Amino acid sequence: MKVGPDGRPRCGWVTDDPLYLRYHDEEWGVPVRDDRRLFEFLVLETFQAGLSWLTILRKREAFRRAFAGFDPERVARFGERRVARLMEDASIVRNRRKIEAAIANARAFLDVRDAEGSFAGWMWRFVDGAPIVNHWRRDEDVPAETALSRKISRELRARGFRFVGPVVVYAHMQATGMVMDHVVPCFRYRELVEVVERDRVS
Repeated sequence: MKVGPDGRPRCGWVTDDPLYLRYHDEEWGVPVRDDRRLFEFLVLETFQAGLSWLTILRKREAFRRAFAGFDPERVARFGERRVARLMEDASIVRNRRKIEAAIANARAFLDVRDAEGSFAGWMWRFVDGAPIVNHWRRDEDVPAETALSRKISRELRARGFRFVGPVVVYAHMQATGMVMDHVVPCFRYRELVEVVERDRVS
């Protein structure tokens, strides 16, 4: 566990960095059902592979500018000249494979949306439309991947997505609230459990 500067208990992975605290307190684990927001997390998690999430958070606005406000339709049209420009942009992670993967993922994202009606609807069907609520007591109990993230990873790769291994997929599920992995002592655990319960009733 981590006790923050305000005295509230939090998940152990968060630091005292204000950006990280805000992300943990306001975003991580909150159910996301909006296609563009899901695409944003997909892009960011593609670039996070092998790096710290805080590094990506600090570059988030730069990624937003570089990737057209995370508009998958615009990103899907990026060509080699745009890739070359991105490779010269020091404000983002300059990794050609990841840049090309983000563009390929935008195209695959649109294919799923067109075939299924929405990317969000398709993804949430893997959890029957409601978050999986876990009850981990310690940070070390939280898995890096699960059988379900391995299944979704296979489905995504079959549809043309890249950099979507089981660990990346599970991180995406955690971030977007498909799975609720705040540990039980964390103050956000009870808050998000209440959100999930209200959604189920309504």
